[in-house]
Amino acid sequence: MATVKIYNLKGEVVGDLKLSEKIFDVKLKNALVNEASVAQQTNSRIALAHTKTRGEVRGGGKKPWKQKGTGRARHGSTRSPIWVGGGITFGPRRDRTFDIKVNRKVRRQAICMVLSERVAENKFVALDELTIAGGKTNILSAGMKKLPSTGKSVLLVIDPKNMDARRAAQNLQKVTTIAPNSLNVRDLLKFQYIVAPKAEIETITKTFGG
Repeated sequence: MATVKIYNLKGEVVGDLKLSEKIFDVKLKNALVNEASVAQQTNSRIALAHTKTRGEVRGGGKKPWKQKGTGRARHGSTRSPIWVGGGITFGPRRDRTFDIKVNRKVRRQAICMVLSERVAENKFVALDELTIAGGKTNILSAGMKKLPSTGKSVLLVIDPKNMDARRAAQNLQKVTTIAPNSLNVRDLLKFQYIVAPKAEIETITKTFGG
């Protein structure tokens, strides 16, 4: 069973915490984690490039010249794709979708694998509690400097209701907050350390243990 040390904001070890094997002791499968990570990045992609078809370009309602008798090729609109200023054929469209479907079970399994890897590398830090009086950044900053994650990029797991802690973390460099039920593969891989209070670890266990 995976076990981590519990720290307080003074940097002192105040105990040990046994973690769920279903979440924090899962064998890593790089292909599965890569699949979930690529899918998340692709699904967040937004199509910005957009061209208009001949039906969307303004003008061109009048036939440029009569059908016969001019010696020229017949045309019905100056907004045809072969005309300058006309519509674009097969151009990029804003309604494109890049979604890749990943089953919820696979996505959750990938999250558990990354969490397990962080625990195995001693890059998962558990706190006894995270109470920041008045939401003071300097209090949280002083505490973070005494943890094993000092100087590294940190994903700080905080309950959304803990507004003081969230406010205190806003101005900390290399620290990003996330709700325990919003963990995702991309953020877990992006940061070097994960720091979470015991209460949030329990929420993670309940959310991803099903």
